[in-house]
Amino acid sequence: MVEDRLGITFHALADPTRRGMLANLALGDKSVGELGEPFHMTFAGASKHVKVLEGAGLIERRKAGRRQICKLKAEPLREAQDWLRQWEKFWIDSLDRLQALVEADKGKTA
Repeated sequence: MVEDRLGITFHALADPTRRGMLANLALGDKSVGELGEPFHMTFAGASKHVKVLEGAGLIERRKAGRRQICKLKAEPLREAQDWLRQWEKFWIDSLDRLQALVEADKGKTA
């Protein structure tokens, strides 16, 4: 089931506008209109992005009068980070091998 959540999370994160909205929410709760403002989009456009983020469990929305206030929920981001961490050793090992090759090549030409 984690794989399904990861797919939904990565789909939500694939869009730069949604990533920007999450970055804004990391600074504090915002209304849907406030989330759309930096991207010069209508409330309806911002609301579509918010629905994707909400569906991925990355935000929660509540009503405050006529406003819809969004709050960051970071748990799915932790799950994504945990999944990505497994690849960290692969990349570190690959870069270490590349560095060794470059250094060996420099030794041959010196």
